[in-house]
Amino acid sequence: MFFGVPFTVFGDDSLQYLNTIKGKRAFIVTDANIVKLGLDELVRAELKAANIECKVFDGVEPDPSIQTVEKATVIANDFKPDWFIGLGGGSSMDACKSTMVCYCAGIGPLDMSPSDFFDIRSKARLLCIPTTSGTGSEATWAIVLTDVEGQRKVALGSYETLPDVAILDPRMVISMPPHVTGSTGMDALTHAIEGYTTTWRTPFTDGPGLAAIKLIFENLKKAVDNGKDEEARKNMMYAACQAGTCFGNGMAGLAHSCGHALGGIFHTPHGVAMGLYLPYTMEYVANGSEETLQRYAEIARFCGLAQGSDKECSKALIAAVRKLMKDIGQSSTVKDLKIDKDKYLKAMPELVDRAVNEAMSIAVTRVPESEDLQKMFVCAYDGKPVDF
Repeated sequence: MFFGVPFTVFGDDSLQYLNTIKGKRAFIVTDANIVKLGLDELVRAELKAANIECKVFDGVEPDPSIQTVEKATVIANDFKPDWFIGLGGGSSMDACKSTMVCYCAGIGPLDMSPSDFFDIRSKARLLCIPTTSGTGSEATWAIVLTDVEGQRKVALGSYETLPDVAILDPRMVISMPPHVTGSTGMDALTHAIEGYTTTWRTPFTDGPGLAAIKLIFENLKKAVDNGKDEEARKNMMYAACQAGTCFGNGMAGLAHSCGHALGGIFHTPHGVAMGLYLPYTMEYVANGSEETLQRYAEIARFCGLAQGSDKECSKALIAAVRKLMKDIGQSSTVKDLKIDKDKYLKAMPELVDRAVNEAMSIAVTRVPESEDLQKMFVCAYDGKPVDF
């Protein structure tokens, strides 16, 4: 077993850490909007003070494709960096991780697995700077890319893709609009709740998971309502990173299995899909697992949501998740996403097949059969409770 975390620099002006690193060339992987906002300039200014030459690749799209990583790798091969810097949301950080492996190991984006070791640190190191408070990619080795032709999301990564350094500077998230703040925050909540209840959890993942959940319940609505609430912004950054530490060293659960399936077929934003399926999958697991029922109750008591029996506390937690989603304007049903029901039902066999074959589906205390997954998908369309 292992527990891996990056060296983490956080708080006001934490970007200044960049002017202390040693190296010659830094390859910054980001998206066009980050450049438009000028956030890359803040990074480049600090690197300039460290006498590090920079090159920016800003071609990362939401749910980055294999082709995007291939383009970035061509540029990296020419630039020959000794630092890779993922600047942005999970898409930019994941694309950066993958590009670094392709550059250092001379392989394609799909040619890696958790068991591989390429000695990539002999050529470069990895630093991540999140500009959203959700994916926790700065704290994990996980990579999710999109296979455009196959219309599927591909989970990749190896222990070598855990960042060396994560920088959590509140300036980087202050411009997030409310809907992005909400969806990425629900992504972080899903990571923490699922990471705290997975069968792969350890005593090392429990603490970050609980801390993240409490911070999110206390700060997400504040951050959505007032993006200039610096304290709420900081706490959400910290919560997202802690949630990443929790599930990155454990595993995620059924909401991720269902959400990845929906996103791959209907191109639903990652955080929206995770948050949407979270309460339904929580109900399903709690209905058939005393162990997870107790874990949900622990969360509810720790967050001050309830103090009754395990069943009462578990119900209170799920109700609190639903209330939070409503309070921040997040979709609570697939119908809310304007996905046609006939198209959704027609895609059901593929939705179920993709969810069944996700690694997360076997890391829960109640592993679903295909029939149960189909019933859950139907419940989530119309907003019906999962009572089976």
